[in-house]
Amino acid sequence: MDIKKVIELLKLKGYTVSYFKNIEEAAVYLDNIIDNKSVGFGDSATLLSMELFERLSSHNEVFDPQHCQIGTNFIDTAKKCLTTEIYITSINALSETGEIVNIDGTGNRVAGSIFGHKKVYFVTGINKLVPTLEDAIWRVRNIVAPQNAMRLQLRTPCAQKGNRCYDCSSPDRICNGMIIHFKKMNDIDMEIVLIDEQLGF
Repeated sequence: MDIKKVIELLKLKGYTVSYFKNIEEAAVYLDNIIDNKSVGFGDSATLLSMELFERLSSHNEVFDPQHCQIGTNFIDTAKKCLTTEIYITSINALSETGEIVNIDGTGNRVAGSIFGHKKVYFVTGINKLVPTLEDAIWRVRNIVAPQNAMRLQLRTPCAQKGNRCYDCSSPDRICNGMIIHFKKMNDIDMEIVLIDEQLGF
């Protein structure tokens, strides 16, 4: 895998790309560049590990479904995230051919990544990189969704067995929708923050 080639390809697809050696460098970068804005978060283990909510909340208005304010719930907060100037989410899989793939159960993460914001940041660890689009789709279904379902202690076959997607009909299913970004969306600024560490699922 040639990181430089991947970065150049992503730039050709319209994205701004920032590359960092570690999570702390990336967190400091985002904390410095995002100031006095309204910020929405996608539900992300990567962002949690960066303590980005705590960093940004001191000088921005931040909404995060994993940090709901008193009197609000996940859905209330997720809706507010869709109306902010800045949206920050992670990536479930990134192909070396330049496609971003995300999977979602409720839809807030994928919705926030495609429309309505001045800028979207995709923050991802190097572990999300796979060779092809087909590999990326396989990864989100058979690695990301089962591990996330296990983390949330859901009653799905993938959470119970932890080995692959069973295309189940469980009411707890969290892989109801999948989006593939082939290129940057029109009329919105998008930046990929690539970190040379193993982050999230």
